[in-house]
Amino acid sequence: MTAYLVLESGETYKGVWQGGEDRAGEVVFNTSHSGYEEIATDPSYFSQIVVMTAPMQGNYGVEDAVWESKRLWIEGFICLELQDSERDHSWKKRLTDNGIPLVTEIDTRQLVLRLRSGGTPWGALVQAASETEAKQKAEKLIAAKKTLDKDWVYLASRKETETRQGQNMVGPRVAVLDFGSKENILRELESRCSEIKIFNSRASMQEIMDYNPDGIMLTNGPGDPADVKVAIGTVRELLGVKPIFGICMGHQILGLALGGKTYKMKFGHRGSNHPIQDSILQQIYMTSQNHGYAVEQSTLPEDVKVTHINLNDGTVAGFYSEKRKCLGIQYHPESCPGPHEASGLFSFFVERMI
Repeated sequence: MTAYLVLESGETYKGVWQGGEDRAGEVVFNTSHSGYEEIATDPSYFSQIVVMTAPMQGNYGVEDAVWESKRLWIEGFICLELQDSERDHSWKKRLTDNGIPLVTEIDTRQLVLRLRSGGTPWGALVQAASETEAKQKAEKLIAAKKTLDKDWVYLASRKETETRQGQNMVGPRVAVLDFGSKENILRELESRCSEIKIFNSRASMQEIMDYNPDGIMLTNGPGDPADVKVAIGTVRELLGVKPIFGICMGHQILGLALGGKTYKMKFGHRGSNHPIQDSILQQIYMTSQNHGYAVEQSTLPEDVKVTHINLNDGTVAGFYSEKRKCLGIQYHPESCPGPHEASGLFSFFVERMI
């Protein structure tokens, strides 16, 4: 059977089916040259089919220690070439054992140019004997996928609270509002804190304040921030009460809680090579990013200063308010995959804000 990627608009791309099950999702691309395991296990990729622009994938095997969660979240993996030799085919096996459709030999350059010019549509990866059959299968899969609850953050968030001991016994206690957190955000906090307690995305202000944290972390997560229930109101109540650090989705939720607005980007930022100008750390550095929405600068309050700019397109990459004790960062200072230069923002949160 031939592999097909069928976009909601009707466009089709042929490839080689390497295994997995027929699935649908939002089709996005990532420009990272490495980090396929971290990408696939990042909850921010919930309901997304990932197209890798780097041609060879799976070429350094697998390692559970680098996983960003306990499961794979992507709905499909597309690349030009795949390591599939007798010596090492571990990445292929990891994906297909989990039912993730894996397709190779699609013209990824042509596909990415389409996504850049036309945006990131819904699509489906299917096996079919003909293009007609592929479109019929895809239409049903996409329609079913669209019935999901739009609050993807809640679907990706842990449902039970979890407490973890930190490595710095004289460090602060931090409450983490889990919007679909990467493990490395938690690792960065653990290395600086005495304790962290992780809450569900719909936790109330009272639940968080009963823990009496020194500061609050809002994590990354999937989907449209405007569709997130409860959390925006909770964060609004916490503003000015406790120092708050928001990353990616957490940054967007923080922006909405401040009275700002968010908008959907044409094709988003996904990769580990995005340049940022940082006026807090006084540096320009490369970053890891994965988001499809951004905060509209003109809607932020006057006392909230934009401190980070994406140098590719000028979008808001971070803001800070000393008065409201809040810091929002649109990219991933915890990296993984990607550069580590921005990790100093965790120290800024712990040492300067708390």
